Amino acid sequence: MKDILVALNSAAKNHRSQIFTITKAMNLTISEWKLLNQVIAGNTTQELLSESTKLDISTLSRQLKRLLEQDMIEKTAVGRDKRQLIYKVTDKGTKASQHIALEISQLTERVFNHWTDEEKNLLKILINRLEKSLDRI
Repeated sequence: MKDILVALNSAAKNHRSQIFTITKAMNLTISEWKLLNQVIAGNTTQELLSESTKLDISTLSRQLKRLLEQDMIEKTAVGRDKRQLIYKVTDKGTKASQHIALEISQLTERVFNHWTDEEKNLLKILINRLEKSLDRI
C-alpha cells in the first residue's frame, strides 16, 4: 500500500490527466478553461482577471489572446483612450465551458459511483484536515 501523500499525489496526477484530456477535446488547456470560467463569472477586465487567477499580466495576456483567437471570448475597448478592454464570453465559449463542466461532472460520478455518501463525506473531512495540517507547517 502506498504512503498517504504519495497515493494522494498519484490520484491528483491521474485526475489532472483526465481533466487535461477533457479540456483538450475542446481545444483548450486547463488554464484556459479556468480563465474562461473567470470571464463567465463576471471578471471582465485584465485587472479583475489577474486578481482572481493570481496570474501575472504576461501569462494572462497570452491566455486571453489564445481565447480570443479561438472565438471563446471577445473584447471591447472602452474609456476615453480606448485602452481599457472588457472581455465577454461568446456562445462558443459558453458551450465549451458547459461541455467541459458536464464531462467533469460525469467523470466525478464515475469515480464515486460505488461510494456511499458517508464514505464521500469522510474523505472530504480527512482531505480538508490534511490540507489544514499542511498549511500549518
